[in-house]
Amino acid sequence: MTRLRDLRPTSILDGGWGTELQRRGLALGESADAWNLSRPDDVLAVARSYVEAGAEIILTNTFQANPIALARFGLADRARRINEKGARLSREAAPRRVKVFGSIGPAGLGRELDSGSPDAARRARDAYALQAEALAEGGVEAIVLETFCHVGEARLAASVMHDLDLSVVASFYFDTSKGEPRTPDGSSPEDVARAMAEEGVDAVGANCGAGPAEFVAICRRLYAVHRDNVWIKPNAGLPTIVDGRAVYSTTPDEFAAFLPALVEAGAAFVGGCCGTTPEFVRALRRAVDDFRL
Repeated sequence: MTRLRDLRPTSILDGGWGTELQRRGLALGESADAWNLSRPDDVLAVARSYVEAGAEIILTNTFQANPIALARFGLADRARRINEKGARLSREAAPRRVKVFGSIGPAGLGRELDSGSPDAARRARDAYALQAEALAEGGVEAIVLETFCHVGEARLAASVMHDLDLSVVASFYFDTSKGEPRTPDGSSPEDVARAMAEEGVDAVGANCGAGPAEFVAICRRLYAVHRDNVWIKPNAGLPTIVDGRAVYSTTPDEFAAFLPALVEAGAAFVGGCCGTTPEFVRALRRAVDDFRL
């Protein structure tokens, strides 16, 4: 079992997956996770590109591969196969020195769970259990609960992971548009960190939303409560929409320039989310190597 505390300080993560698959032809509204079966060579190419760029940990292409999300595409019955294949593709791309963490996104039942719906709780629990078991079967070394918006849903997902002998990262989306970072359910970084500490997760973090400048303060606040293993994956800034696609203006070097501030704020894991590419990971690799000297 990979213990996060045993990994080297300031591990470099991968970058965005959805935007990289879009560059390879993924259409808006199409299931990226289904490409694990229909276009595995493209998924493998993304994983390899991040390994070659210097990532020490890569994720799996399984962010919305739970049966509830896949049902929108008529693929609920293929959820187990999609997750296991996603894990095996990332594992194939990664030499043993590179760790593979399984990506699990929210099932989208946060409001129903907050209302106390037992049916929603059962459905979510079953979906997370199936996905986590398939990822473990495929060879992942930890689980990342990624871009969660509701603390209650993250609590439920984390509780399901207790049955697996895997480390767990819980990473949240924070809206910073009004200045004070809040998850969509109104939770602060401190609320999130306390809740996840109570659930016994190995790392807490933030991803998506804003660029690295906004993540420094979020990181510091997460670290003040959960003082081990803060996980940070900002976007490449805020996008503009050009011809129906998101375009990000932040350059790799501008992004990586925030590495020292993020480390000072407590980040143990730094990578990128939407709009970041292998070039961003290369820039982070250079920055962290300089920082370690």
